[in-house]
This record gives sequence, C-alpha cells and structure tokens, in this order.
Amino acid sequence: MKKTIIITAILLSGLTTSATEIYKSQNLNDMEAKHTLQKNTESTIDHSLKNTDTNVQKVHFQSDGLTLVGHLYTPDNFDQSKKYPAVITGGSLTSVKEQMAGTYARKLAEQGFVALAFDYRNYGESEGQPRQYEDPQLKLKDLQAATTYLLALPFVDHVGALGVCTSGGNVAYLAAEDDRIKAVATVAAWLPDENTLPLLYGSQENLDELRRKGQEAKKKFASTGETDIILAYHNEDQSASHVGPMEYYMDNNRGGGVAEWKNELAVMSWEAWLDFDPMSKAKNITIPFMMVHSDGSALPDNAKSFYNDLQGEKELVWSDGYHFDYYDQPAQVNAAVEKVSTFFADKLK
Repeated sequence: MKKTIIITAILLSGLTTSATEIYKSQNLNDMEAKHTLQKNTESTIDHSLKNTDTNVQKVHFQSDGLTLVGHLYTPDNFDQSKKYPAVITGGSLTSVKEQMAGTYARKLAEQGFVALAFDYRNYGESEGQPRQYEDPQLKLKDLQAATTYLLALPFVDHVGALGVCTSGGNVAYLAAEDDRIKAVATVAAWLPDENTLPLLYGSQENLDELRRKGQEAKKKFASTGETDIILAYHNEDQSASHVGPMEYYMDNNRGGGVAEWKNELAVMSWEAWLDFDPMSKAKNITIPFMMVHSDGSALPDNAKSFYNDLQGEKELVWSDGYHFDYYDQPAQVNAAVEKVSTFFADKLK
C-alpha cells in the first residue's frame, strides 16, 4: 500500500512561491487589501454537483491505462442525434473538477456546448500514483486522452479547450502539440518561464535546492512507496508550496470548502513543476486562441508576451478583477464565459 507522509515543518523557509511577490512584482502593491475587503460583501459561484442536475453525468475514460473521472455537461434540450461543439475545461494547480473546471463547464453547457471537466491523474477521483503529484507532461497526456474521449462521442463535432490558471499553461501545451484541438481559450492563465523563476523563488540556489528536495522525494517513493506531502497553499505557512494571500483556498465558502479537493502537493513534484514552461509553447501555436486576463491576474506581463508570440488568429481580452475572482466570482466568471462562448461558437463550427 502506498503511504503518504505529511510534512508540517518548514521545508525550505523562504524558498516557496510568494503570491505577494508574484503580484507586487508587476505593480500591484495595493490590490490584496482592497480585494480582501471587497470579498467580504460579494457572493461566489457554487461549484458543487447537485442531485437535481439533469444535464451532467459522471464519465470515465482511459489515459496511459489509468481511469480518469470527469463530469460531462450537456446543454438544455440535449439531443444525442445532433452534433455539438465540445470544450475541455481545467483549473489551477491541485484543483479538482468540482472547482473552477466545473464552474466553467457548467456555464459553457448553458451556452450550448458539451463540456468536460475532469480530474487529472493523481488528483480527485482519478487514478494515479503518487497522489497529488504534479507533472505538466502527464497532464498533457490526460488532456489528449480527454480529446480522444470526446471525439469518440457520436454527438461531438469539434473539440476546444479552456484552461484557468495552471491549466491555462497546460492547454497551451495541448494547443502546440495536438492538431485535433480546433481552438483554445485561457482565463487568468499561469504562464511562468525561466526568467520568472528566480523572481518567484528568490535565486538560482533556491531553485536548485527545491529540485534536490524533489529528486530525494522521488527516490524515496520509488524505494518505499511513501509520498512526502506539503501544503499546496497557505497565507503564511512557509512549508506550503505557494505562500501569500490565498483566500480562495483558505475560505471554506469558496474553494477551501470543496470536499473533493485536498490542499496537498507531493514534494516530488518540484522538478516537473519548475520545468513547466508554457511561454515557450506560444510560438508553436497556430490555432485560434483567446486570452482573458487582467492586471490583477498572475504575471500580466508574461500574458502579454505570450499573446504576442502566438502565431495564429488570436484575441486578447484585458479585463478587471483579481486573479482568484476568475475562479468563482460572478462578475469576472460571467464576463469571461460571455467572451469565450462567442469565441468557441465561431471557431468550433
């Protein structure tokens, strides 16, 4: 039996990703306090799947011999004899289908699309070991498997993909490498590159140490079956992989209250996570691409550079709001869905 070891002591004090630095580094010094005050009076979108939801069903498909689990959303008055455009949706690092992926899938279905929100391997209800292990290359395989699954459905015509936060970078990998995907949209995409890593982690020495910790954890798993786990997100705890204002994950009325989600990251993820480089993919993307971003979303300068490097038809929607607003706040989510729905309706004909 595989074992999981939770590491609660500080893993590498000062070496974890600081959300404060991510935003402040690009002239957003006063956004956190203003945003926190604003959240006290705003409602959020309910991600959960209800027993009364007649337009969604649990589905299973294979990726590298693993069973992945998803929720397939269909439009009102769905008719299996007709053809529909389909969109794969994905969310942030460690997120599950009941979070932002499900939110966007449900809303896309309301606009007439078939939409698939699923758990990547190692997360949620999907199979895969080690649990909570992050690897962008494996996520690419899972997105390709989701594409294969959708295209095999008799009522699906063309397939697109939408990624929120980390999955924005994941679908960039997909767009660059799989010509079955006809259009892609990102919302508040997480688009790091080698130039941002020292900013996020302090120095090359810190990056080397994180990689070393990841390699040690991977060797331990191979020899003992034990997975070292740290917190994925926390406002202050320096043992977490991401430290800073993390209200979406810390609030039980928001993402933190989604029962299927675990605030955990496998330590052995470090090397693969630090190798994540969606910025390098833009120059290889020739299919239609829409980006929804804002000054308050992560790495806005990188988002603009990514857009400039895209080689095909493209559209940049520069909006308002804070990064986490695009996860579950009605104003930002509904505005983004309006834009991407129009885009997919045109490009997935």
